[in-house]
Amino acid sequence: MVSTPSNNKVDAPLMGNGDLTMCLGYKGEVLSYYLSKNDFWRLVSPETLARKDDVSGPRTAGSADIRIEAIGNAGFAADQRLADGVTTCNIATGGGKVVLKSWVSAVSNRAFIEISAIGKARRISVSLNAPNNRQARLKKGAEGNVLWMTRAFADSVDIATEVAVALKVIDRNDGTFTIEPGEKVVVSIAVESNFKRPEPLEFALAQIKKTDKSTAGLEMAKHEAWWRTYWGKSSISIEDTVLMKAYYQGLYTMAACSRDPRFPPGLFGWVTSDDPQWAGDYHLNYNHQAPFYSLYSANRLEQGEPHDAPLIDFMQRGQWYAKNVAGTRGILYPVGIGPLGIEVTRNHPRYPKTNNEERGGLFFGQRSNAAYGLLNMAQYWRCTYDDRYGKKIYPYALAVADFWEDYLKYEEGRYVIYNDAIHEGSGADMNPILTLGLVRNTFNLMLDLTSTLKVDQERQAKWRDILDKLSLFPVQERNGRKVFRYTEKGVDWWENNGLGIQHIYPANAITLDSGDELLALSRNTIDDMKRFQDANTSSSFFMAAIRVGYDPGIVFKELRKYALHTYPNGFQLDNPHGIENSCTVANALNEMLCMSVGNVIRLFTGLPEGQSAEFKDLRAWGAFLISSRQVKGNVSEVRIKSEKGKVCTIVNPWPGRTVRVVRNGKQAGSVAGERLTLHTHAGELIDLRVE
Repeated sequence: MVSTPSNNKVDAPLMGNGDLTMCLGYKGEVLSYYLSKNDFWRLVSPETLARKDDVSGPRTAGSADIRIEAIGNAGFAADQRLADGVTTCNIATGGGKVVLKSWVSAVSNRAFIEISAIGKARRISVSLNAPNNRQARLKKGAEGNVLWMTRAFADSVDIATEVAVALKVIDRNDGTFTIEPGEKVVVSIAVESNFKRPEPLEFALAQIKKTDKSTAGLEMAKHEAWWRTYWGKSSISIEDTVLMKAYYQGLYTMAACSRDPRFPPGLFGWVTSDDPQWAGDYHLNYNHQAPFYSLYSANRLEQGEPHDAPLIDFMQRGQWYAKNVAGTRGILYPVGIGPLGIEVTRNHPRYPKTNNEERGGLFFGQRSNAAYGLLNMAQYWRCTYDDRYGKKIYPYALAVADFWEDYLKYEEGRYVIYNDAIHEGSGADMNPILTLGLVRNTFNLMLDLTSTLKVDQERQAKWRDILDKLSLFPVQERNGRKVFRYTEKGVDWWENNGLGIQHIYPANAITLDSGDELLALSRNTIDDMKRFQDANTSSSFFMAAIRVGYDPGIVFKELRKYALHTYPNGFQLDNPHGIENSCTVANALNEMLCMSVGNVIRLFTGLPEGQSAEFKDLRAWGAFLISSRQVKGNVSEVRIKSEKGKVCTIVNPWPGRTVRVVRNGKQAGSVAGERLTLHTHAGELIDLRVE
């Protein structure tokens, strides 16, 4: 764990409950449990700041440090159980070892550390510590075996924040004690913030003071029950154990860091310092969105929805930028924001005033950030058709549509995008290919939302006109083949970034139904780039390749290499961007097994030939939960749960054969053809069986 603590990603075992997060660092005689909380930020608009270290961003809550005397630089090993996050550390010397079993409760903001000694008695001391930061108010105290600490950013901020940590060494008189061989001592930690409780320290102390040995057992039972429910949301099984581990490790990571509906995780998820790189913010030109890509198809909606909150909360400022920078209605977003409407990158002291700033906002010339923020919202909507959710995101989606209605220029029979950088700071590009895809997603989503929610339907004609006449994706020739061009005028290619395929994914603008010409261009571009292992766009590159039918054998092989190129905790080696690639493997495997983009379900399309695989309750466009099994390349069963009663179109899993339909356990006739069209009812369970 040489990168923990860190200003960016950590290489430690990861624990958490989607609000409270905890990871480990070990050095010398001290094992440190670093604590962070998704809602503990320094929240101040940078436009008034004078010193370059005065920036907003998430901050660490501090650490619970366990000193094991006379153990020196002993051998250290840690094992983590992905089923529930329980992490066991073994610190061994010639005279025995110390075992520490830790976990963060899934149902409350508590953590538990169980310490035992084997072979030799050990002197242990426990303390609470935090970085020495002149901006933070730090208070510490002790009452017998209870230690406490608060950190607060309350001066010269827009929104005051405070976090409280209370710790108790159960059945000991204070924080220093001797543990005999065969004994177990439990350390209990409670953490709370002022966003959850008006007096966080008072609440944390009340929680911790009533904790005894039985508390850990009761809490563990609830913890295990939560995780069983989480893992029951969906499942997959393929023959490759490397990819299986990466799949479930990614879903574990996002469960551990994303559940708070108001405060999603920042760039790194686990915050171990007060100086996170890139301010640790919500970076809007893909980094914030990427960790959430897989959660909707994986049916982890509770983990996916927190993505939306900072985008919706920033709308007032986004409207100001649209009016004062672009002269339009709607919203225009800079590259980095924080929670609760805070703008992390405005007049940022660490960025010199250049053309990358406009009216104090850091845009890098890009106009696409708000539309990029709509991608995961669109995926949640298309996979659920949840009216509550649609109404929640509608004002944001409409504001994005308003901006692009005004910003697009209509000339010579087509809509054109000017002065929109494809890459950060790439200049006044014309028709960047990513934005062309994002605009298509925006207006397709608006047609769907307004039809379903029965609002603003009089505006649909304009949106259809834009979709019909939007500029085509730019094309060029490279290495003797036609491929996509990054922009129509401006950047033609970018050697170290895969932005030139993001109109395919995550913008959903090209599918297997897009026609031979576009699919050939797409495959040529994927083949020319080969950016499967990329510091920025791996999270979209695998998906784009799968979406257009690029050689499944190559994609599968590259995905396996990618899964092996990680720290033990699943974070990518040498990639400082934290959690963004946590679910790249999960997203790719879901798509290989059950593709539904464009409201056409395709089963096992992305797997290499002859493989066996199965999955249960993957979520598809149209609000369907799909389960299926394939044995040696032959599909043996298909089950469809219809949540909203929409028409289900599925590519026939048994080409050329008639398929029997069983509805809620009763025979309901048969269907045939290359594609099967099934009219469904809300709550209906449909089984497909080959004749």
